[in-house]
Amino acid sequence: MELLDFLKIGAAVVALAIAIIGHEIMHGWVAYMYGDTTAKNAGRLTINPIAHVDLVGTILVPLMMYFLPMLMGAESGFLFGWAKPVPINTLTVISRGGYNAAMQVDLAGIVYNFTLAAFAAIALTAMHSPTTADGIVYLFTYLLVFQLLVINVVLGVFNILPIPQFDGAHFLAHLALKFRKNEIAEFFYKNERYGIIVVLIILMTPLSHYLILLPVQTIIGLLLS
Repeated sequence: MELLDFLKIGAAVVALAIAIIGHEIMHGWVAYMYGDTTAKNAGRLTINPIAHVDLVGTILVPLMMYFLPMLMGAESGFLFGWAKPVPINTLTVISRGGYNAAMQVDLAGIVYNFTLAAFAAIALTAMHSPTTADGIVYLFTYLLVFQLLVINVVLGVFNILPIPQFDGAHFLAHLALKFRKNEIAEFFYKNERYGIIVVLIILMTPLSHYLILLPVQTIIGLLLS
């Protein structure tokens, strides 16, 4: 592997860590604003990556998504993953702020990802494409900003999808409860154990093109325009 390859991998790993750890911290922080100290008491409102590592979501899935296309003769894939979900006492949040508060907790990570992506897009448009005259530090910085843009948009798009156990489903469940459509909420709760299966099906089939890649390309295009 050449130096550029190592820099690309390093930038992608750092960007993924910033994206997924910040995503989870924001869930816990918004819940804390509504009186739920569960995440804080569990030591999860920290930027220490060790506290957030999930074997499947933080290590195995990103490795598979990045290197599997290369093993099949294609370009390296995009990085995708998730951190260990922060513990949240939803009943406390709802008792303090109602279902609107619960929905704010649900969307906190998504808002974080899209906000960070927007800042990365602004920074990227202000930077020039690396040349041979630029040093390693600038090259790594450029790659990091680029990866922050892409990975945060990917995570934001993915979490909007109403997949059981993920943010989009949590939001729809609380929205349904707000309007007393309990059967919709019960559907998502009962099927949470199948969420990871749905994720793998999407990532390993052409569904990823329509549900993730096309929306991601559209959003990135809009941000860079």
